Amino acid sequence: MIGFNNKVIVVAPALNEEKTICWVIFECEKYADAVIIIDDGSTDSTAEIAKKCGAIVIQHNTNLGKGAALRTGFNEALKRKADIIVTIDTDGQHDPSEISKLIKPIVDGEADVTIGSRFIEQTDNMDMPSYRKIGNKILNFFTSFNRSRIRDNVTDTQSGFRAYSSKVLGNLEIKSDNIGVDSQVLMELAKKNIGIVEVPISCQYEGLDTSTLNPIRHTLSVITSILIYITEDKPMYFLGIPAILFLLTSVGLFLKLLDIFNSTRYFSIEIALFGVTALFIGLLLAVSTLILFAIGRTAVKIIQKNLKLYDTSEYGEEVDN
Repeated sequence: MIGFNNKVIVVAPALNEEKTICWVIFECEKYADAVIIIDDGSTDSTAEIAKKCGAIVIQHNTNLGKGAALRTGFNEALKRKADIIVTIDTDGQHDPSEISKLIKPIVDGEADVTIGSRFIEQTDNMDMPSYRKIGNKILNFFTSFNRSRIRDNVTDTQSGFRAYSSKVLGNLEIKSDNIGVDSQVLMELAKKNIGIVEVPISCQYEGLDTSTLNPIRHTLSVITSILIYITEDKPMYFLGIPAILFLLTSVGLFLKLLDIFNSTRYFSIEIALFGVTALFIGLLLAVSTLILFAIGRTAVKIIQKNLKLYDTSEYGEEVDN
């Protein structure tokens, strides 16, 4: 087996991929010990075809998002004692034969996580549409702007072709349910100082519908997830400081209002309204900061005692082979 003494399992979320799912499964099986397909509420025959093609199939009764699907798949792979977990898109854009190249740094002990980058080498068949290139640059910026570790080491933050050591996934909290999970996981890895290595990969786009969302919705969804994550991660910084500024502004406005009233007996409604608004926003941010800080502290204690990945029984049923 390509992983030598390591058990390699492929985890692949799928949503209405009946046209390509079988090819992905057959090709991945050449380089892995098992393939787990998470059918995330498909309305076509994805699950049935995946079952016939020999994959382990877990179905979500409704569409929960890529993050939820990965959480389900990771949990199942860990239950099956995987040493290395590979994630791959099921639309056919990735080449499963590159799995061996992707997992090599983990097998050799050079990294705990590897990312297949579409931008290290500009291959002839990497015919990425221009709007995707622009979108990826924007998302790379938002993912790495407060994480120098990502900015210095990762060129493709949105790649879904990755490999993880099981010891990393056993201590990784996946918070995002949607398409923003790739960015959220990277930021979580950077926070934990986990070694990440990029491997050049090829990618096929011609003739493929490679996204379930339109480009604008996709980009905005990921950016929203990133902003939510960094706010939850450092509420004292991203909410606490603005709260203090708004509260100080309200105090300054009220003092100005009193000064004007004492001097002229004129009560400025405009200044009063601005002061009340600043006070309201400041108090709202302050309360949000305290709540998120308390939740974060509680979550850390829970994470230290329990496995962070959701149990697959919450999401649906496994289809036996």
